[in-house]
Amino acid sequence: MRLIFMGTPEFALPSLNALHQSGRTILAVVTQPDRPKGRGEHLAPPPAKVMAERFGLPVLQPAKIKDPVFLDSLRALKPEMIVVVAFGRILPHEILDLPPRGCVNLHASLLPNYRGAAPIQWAIINGESETGVTTIRMDPGMDTGDILLHERVAILPEDTAGSLSGRLAEHGADLLLRTLKGIESGDVVPTAQDHSAATMAPMLEKESGEIDWAQPAVKIVNRIRGLSPWPGAYTFYQDERWRIWKAAYEDKAADGLPGTILKTGREEISVATGWGLLEILELQPENGRRMGVRDFLAGHSVEPGVVLGQ
Repeated sequence: MRLIFMGTPEFALPSLNALHQSGRTILAVVTQPDRPKGRGEHLAPPPAKVMAERFGLPVLQPAKIKDPVFLDSLRALKPEMIVVVAFGRILPHEILDLPPRGCVNLHASLLPNYRGAAPIQWAIINGESETGVTTIRMDPGMDTGDILLHERVAILPEDTAGSLSGRLAEHGADLLLRTLKGIESGDVVPTAQDHSAATMAPMLEKESGEIDWAQPAVKIVNRIRGLSPWPGAYTFYQDERWRIWKAAYEDKAADGLPGTILKTGREEISVATGWGLLEILELQPENGRRMGVRDFLAGHSVEPGVVLGQ
């Protein structure tokens, strides 16, 4: 089939690479515009653009998804199918209705669970032990289209959103190829989602990272994992913001108000929570580098009794 690929971040790269390596005809890659990045705010291309150019594929970067010039360029390509992997925008009917064999989307959850922009992060935040990838036939809704194929993937205890995303992207690329083969052969039969069972995974904001120490320690640890690498979990030690990158917990009563630093050891800083003891293992002080607690304590004074987040 003659395909158009739509995708933007790192998550899209294994799928784009798999389609290219399979020898399929990719007419163009549609991705988000270049964005300012880094301290210098220099324009940087999205990862999908970098890979597409390396493969010698045409790249389209519409500022507005309904731009008539952009839509005309898609029509001129006459794709049989459009493949969408983490593109970052909802497609209008002008695009959904364009290819005769429809638009296929790869989503990083077991739909109808975790529809929305942040399915990987919310699965970890909510303490799930399993997630997966799903291919769907796209419709105008938010991840509501008929399911084509899905694959289950375990969430490991040490997984962060970053590590799980990389693993799901690889599984998703394989699932996408199997989906396209199944569509071509007629072996894949779309199945309607159970909309009554749907759960949502809304977009995260920078403010989503502030730690609520009144929560149980296990929930705080899951939130730290789910918000790594972005937006990152944080708290305040007096007037200084700490980013917390790694933590563990003990499921036992903690003697102190939630957020109270109870003790500091060679390898951890122990903090009381709503239930249980949280041990900070890796953090990043304001204007400093990310480091293990042992290195941090070698150069910083931390006083037991201080209540974090106040």
